Amino acid sequence: MVVALTLAGWVTSGLWAAPNDRAITVNSSDQALFEWLLGYGAYALTHGENPLFTYLLNAPDGVNLAVNTSITVYAVLFAPLTFLIGPPATFLVILTLNLAGTAVAWYWLLSRLRTGSSGTGTGAGDTGTPFVPSRLAAAVGGLFCGFAPAMVSHANAHLNWTAGWLVPIIVWRVLALRGRSGAAPLASGGWARNGLILGALVAAAFSIAAEGLFFTALACGVFLGVWALDRSRAAEVRDALPRLLRGLAVTAVVATSLLAYPLYLHFLGPQVFHGTGFDARIHSEDLLAYGAFPERSLAGVAGLGTSLAPNETEENSFFGVPLLVLTLACLALLWRAADPGRRATLRALAGTAAVFAVLSLGPRLKINGTITDIPLPYAPLAGAPVFNAALPARLAMVVTPIVGILLALALDLLRQRRATGASTPRRLRLWTAGYVVALLPVVPVSLLTVEREPVPQFITSGQWRDHVSPGGVLAPVPFTLDVLPDGQRWQAYAFAHRQGEFAIPSGFFLGPGGPDGRGRIGPVPRATDALLHEVARTGVVPPVTDADRAAARADLRYWNAEVVVLADRVHGAKFPVDADALLRVTTDLLGPPQRVADVWLWPAPDGGW
Repeated sequence: MVVALTLAGWVTSGLWAAPNDRAITVNSSDQALFEWLLGYGAYALTHGENPLFTYLLNAPDGVNLAVNTSITVYAVLFAPLTFLIGPPATFLVILTLNLAGTAVAWYWLLSRLRTGSSGTGTGAGDTGTPFVPSRLAAAVGGLFCGFAPAMVSHANAHLNWTAGWLVPIIVWRVLALRGRSGAAPLASGGWARNGLILGALVAAAFSIAAEGLFFTALACGVFLGVWALDRSRAAEVRDALPRLLRGLAVTAVVATSLLAYPLYLHFLGPQVFHGTGFDARIHSEDLLAYGAFPERSLAGVAGLGTSLAPNETEENSFFGVPLLVLTLACLALLWRAADPGRRATLRALAGTAAVFAVLSLGPRLKINGTITDIPLPYAPLAGAPVFNAALPARLAMVVTPIVGILLALALDLLRQRRATGASTPRRLRLWTAGYVVALLPVVPVSLLTVEREPVPQFITSGQWRDHVSPGGVLAPVPFTLDVLPDGQRWQAYAFAHRQGEFAIPSGFFLGPGGPDGRGRIGPVPRATDALLHEVARTGVVPPVTDADRAAARADLRYWNAEVVVLADRVHGAKFPVDADALLRVTTDLLGPPQRVADVWLWPAPDGGW
């Protein structure tokens, strides 16, 4: 626990000095989104609002948060902390705990899971041999799972994907569904009780990381399927299958009952879409990425990193060649020493890793950044329901815990051989060197952070309430998007400091409007927000025509904006923003502004826009 917290604090250390003033360099947009979700979730809880749909974003159409990453469970559980220290600091606490918790949860599973003659888990606390008897080996496996390249990469602001602690807990409960022959349904280890617990876990996981839950379910299915096909396990499969199926039925009933409304919104509610709109060919894993080193690692800062990921948050494999070699060597070592039951488990682990590694390569093979015409098994899945809302590259994250498990099992076997004298000191030294050479390059370093523009005094002082009615529309300039997140940061501050609420046009969210009925980031732009976005991006002041002025007023009427606001400093997540250029263009569009506190203000005329 101490080591895990220390490492998590080190990875996130760039934010701890000033959580409200600093942002993750490569992904300040997602950070602002999750801060908004925490602020809105706390507001919704205390004001009786719908946590899964809001009209405070994308006025007047609203946003379906159920099809976005709403992290409702986190927002509710951490609401007291959000009100106490604010959304940015709460975001940082959750991010740090996610990393540490993932390592601790995998350590707990590896060291507490008990195995029977089959070599697979029968549940924590049951009688039998620990899956990884050595606590040191289990700690190595757990720490790798918590701080692997994929986890550190997604620590660039992804509160959903860093919640990897959910995976070992769900795996534990799935394995518990096998139960014990003769156990009563509601007894400890009974299929009904285990189904109830797993159903509740599934509902919580859906709220925090629905895509991750989908991948976990697929991985469990592949693992159990490969394991069950082993001929030596036939009798055990016949014995456990009825309990497993009954337990899964209970799980489905419980999860569906708890998720009935979120699932309705997700698939049938307003502002839904089918598919994220992200290109699966681009957001797939490069074949060479498995042997590459991640950017935020010792190897990366030494100049050995690559740009093979779609972006810095998606280094989903990036194990490095030494670690790939060590993993295969561990598998071979374990295979030679294994009995039939353990071999069935090893075969299932290897088979699951192979399936997900291949699927992560996407619909077309990509090598060194070049997308080839070579089709891959993911191609027929790309348009399938649920798959069309997932990114294939992230399937590689399933490989990470399998690597960690194999490292832990092999280290435990080597420890046993050392104790019994079954291996020579020279061979043990070679294995130790192999672990060091493979793991040292991927040891994480701290995330890059940058100073971000403060929330203006106009918001922090509550002066905005003198110009906007409760729930009225405040239009930030430039209009809020993923690359221009200030409007949602202002809202999050108002939510968390109990100032009340105001709505904004646009916003950073996934909604309808993409090609072929798929989703897109933010709404389909209107003339005015498109114009101001281009000024923010380029700093170029275009000539403003009467047609532009008429369009601006029409757009403001559509949004029902009560006031337009431009701060002195504007945060751009991907580019610097020239606030002076925005002031000149907005003045040309709407006329001279008022100066209120530290912002420029254009109130709606008495007769409306």
